[in-house]
Amino acid sequence: MSPNQPLPLVTICDNRFALLLAALVKSIEINLTAPAQFDLYLVNDGIDSANREKLLQSINPEVFNVHWLTIDEAIPVGMALPIDQSTFPLNVYIRLFIPFFIPQHLTRVVYMDVDMIAHQDITALWKVDLGNKLLGAVRDRAEVISSSWGGYQNYRELGLHPETPIFNSGLLVIDPIRWRQQHITERVLTCLAQNAKYAVFADQYGLNVVLANQWLELDRAWNTYAQNDIADPYVIHFTGIKPIYRSYTFNKAYQEEFFLYLNQTAWRGYAPVSGWRHVLLKQIRKVGKRLYHLVNQLNPFKRNTEKKRQVVLSMNGLDKLDAAITD
Repeated sequence: MSPNQPLPLVTICDNRFALLLAALVKSIEINLTAPAQFDLYLVNDGIDSANREKLLQSINPEVFNVHWLTIDEAIPVGMALPIDQSTFPLNVYIRLFIPFFIPQHLTRVVYMDVDMIAHQDITALWKVDLGNKLLGAVRDRAEVISSSWGGYQNYRELGLHPETPIFNSGLLVIDPIRWRQQHITERVLTCLAQNAKYAVFADQYGLNVVLANQWLELDRAWNTYAQNDIADPYVIHFTGIKPIYRSYTFNKAYQEEFFLYLNQTAWRGYAPVSGWRHVLLKQIRKVGKRLYHLVNQLNPFKRNTEKKRQVVLSMNGLDKLDAAITD
């Protein structure tokens, strides 16, 4: 990439996690070792006007040029979000469509989950040599596909060796041109449809099956899980319970660093909230997905994903519960 070209960065955020996004972008800004500019492609999953304003107050426009997209705008015509039985939000699948909604001439894009913070300068990610790979990522906590707690039960039927490494999709370095040429999105969607019973980790399952042994393993410091104790990581990833909950029990130093950045945003002074919200929201997601699937079956030609989501939430009054949990 040209040294003067803004670095394309993608993330996805809902209303509840807007404050996580604020901490992420602040951490990236603070840890830059040289001036840099990012084109931030932000897929907005229902961020309300109040939180959008707080985000705009928190993001330095000299560092981040924000491109706002809705979920509907991020999904190419003719494709749709898969439906699973997990408690992950539907927006995790937007990662599959990144090469389609960014400018088509880009040769490199980085995706980061919103529940991350940068501990060091992340611009080196755009200089990673992918070689003949189209994706760079960090090995998942489960390590291999046969893991008893985080692996994929049908790996034998898929013809994969039990020691096949699997990656975490929270941080991805992508060659979007090769991705499109090799029809990765379409292949992953097909894989998920054919193996829905086993796709317990949503998009991550499909990506690891389709790209088995075909991805570049990055230094683990680029996706350091909050359950770990690494003194000087590059990026910290709050998998599991988020640092905004009182029930957070992972690395306390990482949580303190998160609040160091958050307190330099419009959410300064925010205090962790009760973990019951986290548990309740997981159940809301499961119910919402079932209803979302029902809406799709009843009207498969309806394109507006945002409207579908609102229909799903409203059918059981879940929109009010979701709002209460977000507040």
